[in-house]
Amino acid sequence: MTNPFDLSGKVAIVTGSSRGIGRSIAETMASLGAKVVVSSRKIEACEPVVEGIREKGGEAIAVPCNISRKPEVEALVTNTRERLGQVDILVCNAAVNPVYGPMSSLTDEAFDKIMGANVKSNLWLCNLVMPEMAERGGGAVVIVSSIAGLRGTGVIGGYGISKAADFALARNLAVEWGPQNVRINCIAPGLVKTDFARALWEDPQALEQRNSQTPLRRIGTPDEIGPVAAFLASSASSFMTGQTVVVDGGVTIA
Repeated sequence: MTNPFDLSGKVAIVTGSSRGIGRSIAETMASLGAKVVVSSRKIEACEPVVEGIREKGGEAIAVPCNISRKPEVEALVTNTRERLGQVDILVCNAAVNPVYGPMSSLTDEAFDKIMGANVKSNLWLCNLVMPEMAERGGGAVVIVSSIAGLRGTGVIGGYGISKAADFALARNLAVEWGPQNVRINCIAPGLVKTDFARALWEDPQALEQRNSQTPLRRIGTPDEIGPVAAFLASSASSFMTGQTVVVDGGVTIA
């Protein structure tokens, strides 16, 4: 029996992969045999990740991209095809959250920025790669969403709305592309110790309260999300599409 988690020969684009969850996803997929495109706004941030993957025997390249700019998104896909030949796996991980506070302080500009980067860019990427996946007989897309899209929050409401939209985006694309064996699923992480989520965990009192409400009594680490993304990209999840996998230590069920 072949290993259903093997990604050998697959080409994977991972946005926002210079650090945190995205970096873990890139490193995990590379360890399973995928050729990985490490991407973030600045190539200087991507290069150490690429070097680390290569040192461990993996294959990776760096392609900078600001996901809010459509020409750069298009260039990311074009560059990948030119250098690696195709796109078998897409991981939409990059996201923004410029506002921390009540939604009454959310300006139109900030809301548009959040929705553009966290939702519209994912649709851009999907529309660029899913047709070629369909032509080859299949492919996999993973959107890194958040449990903020599943429940209310007093401090990151705009972000939560965008993440709920990602669930709907995945469901609709799953219906459209399922007949061509192109799958798309979401991951909804809980609080994970990343720089992106620092405002939510750096306060010791707030962290203690969060841990007390979480069945596993702790927040997550990036390396607990990377393998889930790899699973959703592999043939181990070949009968899953349009779904959201919650990885939150149990906080949403407690």
